[in-house]
Amino acid sequence: MTSDLLHCTATELVALYKQGAASPVDATAAIIDQIDTNTDLNCFCLVDREAALAAARKSQTRWENGAPAGRIDGVPTSIKDLAITKGWPTLRGSKTVDPAGPWTEDAPFVAALRDEGAILLGKTSTPEFGWKGVTDSPLTGITRNPWNRDRTPGGSSGGAAAACAAFMGPLHQGTDAAGSVRIPAAFCGVFAIKPTYGIIPSYPIPSQLGALANTGPITRTVTDAALMLTVMAGRPDPRDATAAPVQGRDFLQTLEDGIEGLKIAFSPSLGGTVAVDPSVAASVAEAAHRFGQLGAHVEACDPPLAMARPAIDIIWPSAVAWLIAQIPAEKHALMDPGLLALAEQGRRFSATDLVGAQADARAMSVAMSQFHQTYDLLLTPQMPLEAIPVGTDLPPYRDDASWLDWSPFTYPFNLTEQPAASVPVGLGAAGLPVGLQIVGRRFEDATVLRAARAYEAVAPFKMPGNY
Repeated sequence: MTSDLLHCTATELVALYKQGAASPVDATAAIIDQIDTNTDLNCFCLVDREAALAAARKSQTRWENGAPAGRIDGVPTSIKDLAITKGWPTLRGSKTVDPAGPWTEDAPFVAALRDEGAILLGKTSTPEFGWKGVTDSPLTGITRNPWNRDRTPGGSSGGAAAACAAFMGPLHQGTDAAGSVRIPAAFCGVFAIKPTYGIIPSYPIPSQLGALANTGPITRTVTDAALMLTVMAGRPDPRDATAAPVQGRDFLQTLEDGIEGLKIAFSPSLGGTVAVDPSVAASVAEAAHRFGQLGAHVEACDPPLAMARPAIDIIWPSAVAWLIAQIPAEKHALMDPGLLALAEQGRRFSATDLVGAQADARAMSVAMSQFHQTYDLLLTPQMPLEAIPVGTDLPPYRDDASWLDWSPFTYPFNLTEQPAASVPVGLGAAGLPVGLQIVGRRFEDATVLRAARAYEAVAPFKMPGNY
């Protein structure tokens, strides 16, 4: 039963608890053992075993009494080490953060997960302040990909995605300001969605990132992601004045409605501007064809995203420059040199440059809204390549200067604030996962989820299951 519980989804665990066929204590203990057995992956920077098991015992009592706290009562869940969590230090992968705290608050979505009975296991690893697309930091070292320990899981939610892929719990929270749930989901063969900006209340909001910053679920199935998103976006929070007034939607309601009749654009290389590895391109093209077989009308069309790279090249370094300016200069020697170098780039831009880049982002958002007058969804590769080696920010066989060079399909949809999901669709030439990105209109997250579910239903992606 222990092994079976380890491989259960959140939805399956809740069903077992309801039937009295499994215990939250046994499920939590199995997952903690899995974490302890695979410490070389370096997925977690904090595991609170005693608190998790204590919470599991309380959950078990609630289930025995027929009074579960909520939709995910007893489901083991992780929190990324960028999200404040009451009682635990949030060090953000940095030696510059004082572990003493105080740590007296939960982020809104952490509180929502806790209130619905989630068993919080601990904090997952992140690059320093979540700044890049791989997961290593001066504080916690290198996080590795369960598919191949010599490859990165991606970033910045690499600890969460690797934990998900290695069966260290079914529900994992990540953040995404330029691709940080979708990059690692694609590299690790799991599912993730960056929701429409604002539907999940957030606090504290990274002021330097503004509407780029999102949080979202990382799971092994689309159904689990819809369940987790329903909980995380379930209620407003007065600490987030930017949150959209759309809380309370159940994303499971339309999940099985299919995609017949939808009009879908497929852009395999953003108009030939992105070099996509051949095996990746083949897997993604086959997946896009499958959407047509499911009853959607799929046609080639490239989205109006020409301003995305110039905009992010100003906004991202400027945000990092602001962040570094908040940290005492005497602590800079403790930090990731790549982060400091990016801050130096950011200092070269003027306020006029930054405002212009933000105006370009807004113009792209308008252009994409017009694009979606014709198309319900957009499909692209999620990543143009398979997971790169650990210990580097750059793939050895490409002429890239920045991690943004090899993640061109991610950050545009942070700039436009649209929902975007990464769905595993196959394996590339190196035997590593390939992801397909599904992008929808703002606030039509449910459509993205049901499209992902429609694909998953006919082409389920199987994890090796032998970690």
